[in-house]
Amino acid sequence: MSHEPTPRPFGPLVTSFAVDGRPHRIVGLPEAAGGQLERLPHILRILLENVLRNAGEDAPRARDAILTWLRTGRSEAEIPFLPGRVMMHDTTCGPALVDIAGMRASLAEAGHDPGRLNPVLPVDVSTDHSLGVDVFGSPDALRRNMEREYGRNAERYRFMKWAARTLTGFRVHPPGTGIMHTLNLERLANVVTTAERDGVAWAIPDTLIGTDSHTPMINGIGVLGWGVGGLEAESVFFGMPVMIRVPDIVGVRLTGRLKQGVLATDLALTVTERLRRIDLADRFVEFYGPGVSTLSAGDRAVVANMTPEFGANSGFFPIDAQTLRYLSETGRSADHVHLVEQYAKRQGLWFDPDASPRFTDTIDIDLGEVEVSLAGPRRPQDRIPAGATVGALAPMLAGRPVAEGELGDGSLAIAAITSCTNTSDPRLLVAAGLVARKARAFGLMPPAWVKTSLAPGSPTAERYLRRAGLLDDLAAIGFGIVGYGCTTCIGNSGPLPAVIEQAMAERGILPVAVLSGNRNFPGRVHPQLDAGFLASPPLVVAFALAGDVNRDILNDPIGRSPAGEDIRLADLWPTGDEIDVALSKAIDAADYEMSYDEAEASEAWRVLDAPATPLFPWNEGSTYIRRPPFAGFGKGTLLGTYAAHPLLVLGDDITTDHISPAGQIPPTGETAEYLVERGENRRDLNVFASRRGNWEAMVRGLFTNKNVRNLLDEQIAPGFTIHAGSGDHLPLYRAAERYAREGDSVVVVAGERYGMGSSRDWAAKGVALLGARAVLASSFERIHRSNLIGMGVLPLRLPEDRHPNTLHLRPNDRILIEADAATLSPRGSVAVTIRRASGASETFIATAAIETGLEVEILRGGGIIPLILQRVVNAEATSRETPAPDFTDTGENTRREASPTTRP
Repeated sequence: MSHEPTPRPFGPLVTSFAVDGRPHRIVGLPEAAGGQLERLPHILRILLENVLRNAGEDAPRARDAILTWLRTGRSEAEIPFLPGRVMMHDTTCGPALVDIAGMRASLAEAGHDPGRLNPVLPVDVSTDHSLGVDVFGSPDALRRNMEREYGRNAERYRFMKWAARTLTGFRVHPPGTGIMHTLNLERLANVVTTAERDGVAWAIPDTLIGTDSHTPMINGIGVLGWGVGGLEAESVFFGMPVMIRVPDIVGVRLTGRLKQGVLATDLALTVTERLRRIDLADRFVEFYGPGVSTLSAGDRAVVANMTPEFGANSGFFPIDAQTLRYLSETGRSADHVHLVEQYAKRQGLWFDPDASPRFTDTIDIDLGEVEVSLAGPRRPQDRIPAGATVGALAPMLAGRPVAEGELGDGSLAIAAITSCTNTSDPRLLVAAGLVARKARAFGLMPPAWVKTSLAPGSPTAERYLRRAGLLDDLAAIGFGIVGYGCTTCIGNSGPLPAVIEQAMAERGILPVAVLSGNRNFPGRVHPQLDAGFLASPPLVVAFALAGDVNRDILNDPIGRSPAGEDIRLADLWPTGDEIDVALSKAIDAADYEMSYDEAEASEAWRVLDAPATPLFPWNEGSTYIRRPPFAGFGKGTLLGTYAAHPLLVLGDDITTDHISPAGQIPPTGETAEYLVERGENRRDLNVFASRRGNWEAMVRGLFTNKNVRNLLDEQIAPGFTIHAGSGDHLPLYRAAERYAREGDSVVVVAGERYGMGSSRDWAAKGVALLGARAVLASSFERIHRSNLIGMGVLPLRLPEDRHPNTLHLRPNDRILIEADAATLSPRGSVAVTIRRASGASETFIATAAIETGLEVEILRGGGIIPLILQRVVNAEATSRETPAPDFTDTGENTRREASPTTRP
């Protein structure tokens, strides 16, 4: 799409602002709020600046909507949000790029210029989600894992390079540059950025959206950003705003100070436990109160990272001295740090620990009450004291034959220091290194059955751990660096140790994982593991040494020294002073830019060849990149009045992992047979996350997680359903094909929290490819709800007195849905009638899980992709010569290569 003119800022509020004699234009927030600024949460202050700068003629209405919110802390008014940039990772970028390539092809086939489909704002892509832990415990593990990464994914990476060469403002950060959220924290985020318009420099807040649910990690340093699905990001690429209701803001008041030995991970798990008790769907969270000032930027980022786990859009910490300290420590220039401080203070964005803004609701947390914690064994919100693993695991062992012995139930299969969540804060990694040092001195080692790994969020970690003298200590007890990527946290944990697999097969043991990640859903970490505990990096090391979770880790012996002395956690755990001393040796601000520059200069990435044509040259023999059937002008809306077969009926807590897996593709099953028939090696089929560019491979993996139960019949295997009429048990995609041939509609029915977990849009694309016109659920997670709408699928919220467990749907029942496109509205009523095979029927009213008028427009248009394409065609008809806006980045973003344009 050609660049559309950006609306002019609301003129009366544009004013001048100088830093060290350098003038900038700003939209004056104190002037805009008319004395009410201090009552607004900081999130709404940033949204106010955004709409005043971008909403043009609609700016006064949007400003009034935000200020009127102060009366009740709630609003039904919609406002547009135009982020300054977009972030993606490789496995959400891949499907989006396949969409874009397909959309360009559709434009060309319809006689239009495919080159008009171009991003209108900067897009950064990390390459972090497919790296697997194939090799561990070896000095060359990092090199060998990276070689396998390129060997498996070279075709996909060439496709990404095609996009970087072809699309305006699209930058790919190659493998080895770390996890997207760590990259964002350490390298890309500016907190306050500058941009040039018509020859005038502007100072503006740094804002973004990201196609990963953990995007709010950047909230930890005062940058407003949240996670969206890939489909919503595509719309933003091409100039459509994110339309949101003026959001509810829940204030979390922090008081006190963390106790000695309590770490940021413990706080994050406590916050997650507390906030999951309330409904935070489509709500934002902001932290305030005196306790905030006691937390470092690293502490805050760990908490903010867990935002999707506590169910909100954000976990926002405003700008203060800790923000400035972090920017300085990570190599931002002194001039830029000064700009951030002066702008934040001028605009009322500087944090006051004594202030109490207006919030929709408030919650109090005393930091002094936080204890050393874990979460598990099945959900991240299930926090427990670190010593309570025996009791937490007991319900999963009830009714099972007891598998005793040194290697038995509760033995540790995986101990992984992994994930942006807890490896982006140097304090946590240094603490793990200190535990390793003390364990090494005592002569402790993990048992042979424990798969150990360290995968930091960025290559900078190697430098500071080495400088502190801790890298060798970690490697000596098995925690050598295996790569810089999501690895175990996203399910790319590689094969289990052979001895574990043998014990599972022969004696049916229940092994567990302990990881410093953010999710532990059954099958998430590894398809064979149903139990997992989330922990801080030093606790991961401690459990690895113990070899199991069958003890009170806080008090019982972890191991014995060669001299026969019992070693307990207290003998290994570092004090705060010890961590501070090690950090003072470790941190060097110059490391950050040097580490990333070195990683960006990857020779393996440089030599990958890629096309540079406006249209991507599809290869019909590819098993990675296939033109998707939905990336075109579409067939119109899925709304209407229709009777549908229930294709799937599901219970509570069906995550996006359950819907569309990310981890290793099993050697048997529909996806495996499809790939093997096309020449792939059955023993190395790569991970589902790497196959998301091939819709035919992905659709065969839908709902195949072993924990998925189709409530239509207890005999239905995961990934299957019963075809109405014939009674045949068929793979879901085969049943969907048959229903489509017969002209029948289908729907999916689910319970509470449907779609929780990762933001992957393939969970929605897959459901759409199965032909579902609607999903009826007791409740939806926000991003998945948005993704369904992006695919044209109507999300309907069941009334409280209806639940899949009590509806007792059977294969020959029909569900009549009356969703008229002309009358559908946000949160409107939709009549639903269940027509039983027996002839009985019952009617109830469902609620359209739609939040904005734009979402209604998307559903009426049949999805976001047809809507984008139609807008391109309309823009082309209006003018083929629309000029691009003249916004040249003049701030810290000059570190970008071929820096794309930035909105002021």
